[in-house]
Amino acid sequence: MSIQMKPVEPLLEAGAQIQQLINAECIDDYTDTPSMVISFIYNNLPQKITIKLPLTINKFFEPTEMNGESFFARWKNLGSSNQQRSQKIFKANGVMDLQATRTKLMGFGMQLLDGIDPNPDNFVCAGIVHMRSQQVGCLLRLEPNRNAQMYRLTVRSSKESVSVEVCDLLAEQF
Repeated sequence: MSIQMKPVEPLLEAGAQIQQLINAECIDDYTDTPSMVISFIYNNLPQKITIKLPLTINKFFEPTEMNGESFFARWKNLGSSNQQRSQKIFKANGVMDLQATRTKLMGFGMQLLDGIDPNPDNFVCAGIVHMRSQQVGCLLRLEPNRNAQMYRLTVRSSKESVSVEVCDLLAEQF
């Protein structure tokens, strides 16, 4: 990851605020979010705060529209190798609200593809992670089982580490 920031004024008056513009470029896939170290002096004592930036790999998704035939052809193609997919089966954190699930998926950065899966309760998404080194196509299928209060999340992409990271990030949300 490449992060660029403009320098800020070294003195900040009490109660004042300052905005810091951050430009981030994804060079290659990553799992640990970048940190920013803020150093300042308070009461003549040096202080240092480390903040994790909310720059997970999904921030670099381009939503990708496709029809059912294209989705399942690519799904099958990416499923031929276990190294291109990641799957988690997990218990729901709370009430299984399919509208809330839909909203979370739409905010994740991929394109939510309606009417693609034969089961209307299932969700499918497609996107491309843009990196300087390459572009990685990524497909997702989330299958809620309301009776068991469980989800099965499967992510397939052209790069195993991307599949694993996207699956890990999303599984925490449901």
